[in-house]
Amino acid sequence: MRVGISAPFVDTRAADLVWALGHPLIDPLAVRALRAGPVGIELRVLGASHQVVVASADGELVETVACLPGVDGGLPGSAERAHGVGRYRFDSLVETLTRTELTHRVDRLHREVADDPGGLLVAFPGDPLAVTALHLSPEGARDGGGPLRWRTWHVYPQSGELVTTDTTLSAHVRGETP
Repeated sequence: MRVGISAPFVDTRAADLVWALGHPLIDPLAVRALRAGPVGIELRVLGASHQVVVASADGELVETVACLPGVDGGLPGSAERAHGVGRYRFDSLVETLTRTELTHRVDRLHREVADDPGGLLVAFPGDPLAVTALHLSPEGARDGGGPLRWRTWHVYPQSGELVTTDTTLSAHVRGETP
């Protein structure tokens, strides 16, 4: 799903982003609601990046990657946690690219994410490369038969940065405690 909005691009650079689990919900600019078997997933684009909400009978997980007022920026390269809804793994990568390289990557995002049933791509006004995209991978997730996996991309054309995150949420093994 491709969404054009009139809200300004809030983030300034990758170093301003913060990763958090369990942060309160922030009013989104765009939402894509999906299901994976009994699990509900919301892909949410914020004025300050993204949230992914996973709700199941075991509880709710809220992943936030955003500029949060009063919180120093900095994304971990990777993090792993046990959570009530499953085993959670987060990875992030920040790349500095030329304008031409960013253009190619954003074009690919438009082709691969915007029209996919598990995708959400928001284009911000002012620069055609200012996009935030989220994608729930179809690999076993959409039918509830495997771990959930989602990727996100945050493009900062003013600094030439592309932030990619990759998250996997696997169900707990019976008897495992979070």
